[in-house]
Amino acid sequence: VELVESGGGLVQPGGSLRLSCVVSGSIDSLTYAGWYRQRPGKQHELVAAHTRSGIIHYADSVKGRFTISRDIANNTLYLQMNSLRPEDTAVYFCMDLAKINSDYQPRQSWGQGTRVTVSS
Repeated sequence: VELVESGGGLVQPGGSLRLSCVVSGSIDSLTYAGWYRQRPGKQHELVAAHTRSGIIHYADSVKGRFTISRDIANNTLYLQMNSLRPEDTAVYFCMDLAKINSDYQPRQSWGQGTRVTVSS
């Protein structure tokens, strides 16, 4: 399965962006899907995960600000990001996930992602 991200850009603190991830084939074939990010000088971190059954997980750092959703009709995974902060600056990756011992893990290698810069 191929996942292609888009929607990144430059936004001021407090602003919003919506990231999109188009899935080749059917998004419903993904049991778990989510968004990771890699901030400058940091390792990849899971931001949000969405299971096919509708269970959603958020990293503590984005709870209340980010919303992950699936659009089955358009085979698209979204990440709505509100109240953005400079520390949200990162490259964001859409990933097919596996769940191993209660932890989500990416099932594919990292692509190019989409860059989000939060700066005034």
